[in-house]
Parts: sequence; structure tokens; C-alpha cells
Amino acid sequence: MPDDAPLTPAPTPYLDPYRHANARHGTALGVTLWAGRESQVKRFRVFTELYDFTDKRLLDAGCSRGDLAEYLGHQSIPYAHYTGVDGLPSVIEFAQQRNLPNTTFLAGDLVADPAVLATNQPQAVTISGTLNTMEHATAFAVLEHAWRATEDALLFNFLSAATTRTPLPGEDPATAHRIPPTEALAWALARTPNAVLRHDYFAQGHDATILMRKPAA
Repeated sequence: MPDDAPLTPAPTPYLDPYRHANARHGTALGVTLWAGRESQVKRFRVFTELYDFTDKRLLDAGCSRGDLAEYLGHQSIPYAHYTGVDGLPSVIEFAQQRNLPNTTFLAGDLVADPAVLATNQPQAVTISGTLNTMEHATAFAVLEHAWRATEDALLFNFLSAATTRTPLPGEDPATAHRIPPTEALAWALARTPNAVLRHDYFAQGHDATILMRKPAA
């Protein structure tokens, strides 16, 4: 996507699969649309291998139930503050009731209102799974806003178009959108030389993660 491309994301269609999952599963893990806890944790682990969240103000865009904050706590990673934003009020209510330390949970649509990405002046923004239901242009518009909002780092994962097996069991091609990892990395490198791509944590390469860091002043 060109650097000067207009940021014109769609309203909220990306939330529809999560609304349907919410209707089926309530606020149980199924609402996240992950295959299970193991695959979710694997993605969180990659985040912590790439970036040290210690003493950082973190914003989790599309936080769902706040599972990343819980994971960081279990790993004894003392972030300064965690802000979770999600477009489903029910999962935000659930997350608020978990009483996780040093957390703030807000209901907000990061596509319709990208200003929420700058809440509490994040030093790091994470996006885990949130891009998977977004059309191509919407996903890159969200990434652009997230990159502008963070002071130091942006970490995001996405369904990779370079997978050797697609669709995966249970994957709906009508709502699960894949991004070529080379395109995502090129987008990142156009904004900072400090970018890393991980494509090795699932055997069939169906998921990828990118870390971007702001260049030193």
C-alpha cells in the first residue's frame, strides 16, 4: 500500500464473526475465534520473544477477554499498564470483572474510531487475531493508525497467505482474510528499518507475526 494511501476503513463488518461467536459461546474462549488456548498462547509467546514488555504501557487492540494481560501476568512480565480495547461490550465487561492488575478495559471500535488506539499513550501496541476478519484495505488502515499511535513498538499477527494448507479446519474463507507476509513486511519496512517477521511457529506457516520499532532519534 502506498505511503500516501487514504485511510478509509469500513465501519464494523469485521466484528460480525465475533458477534456470531459471542452469540454461540458467550464470553468463553470460543468468542476469540482461536482454535484453542494452545494456539492463542503460541502467538502470545512469540510477542514476548520479540519484545520486552517490562515497565511498558501496552495497548491491546482487539483485546477480547483480556487474555494477553493474563498471559503476561502468568509469565511474570511486569508491564507498567495494560489498556485493552475491543468492539464487543460483553467481552469488555467480562475482562473488567477479572480484576487483572494494572489494567483498563474500554469498549471501542478501532476501525470506526481509530483514536482509541492512542488511549493512555501506549509505548507498545499489540494486535493479535484482530486483522483476521478485516478486508485488506481495512487491515492496513488499522496498522497505519496503530503505528502512528505507539511511541515505540507495534506487534501484530495475521493469517498468512503463504501457508501450505488452506483453508484450515473450521476456517471460513468468506470471513478469514489472509495477507501475503512479504507484503506486510514491505509495508513495515517502508516505515521503519527496525522490523522483524516471524513465520516459523506453526508447522504449516498459516500465521505470521511482525514487530516494528520506531527508529532511534
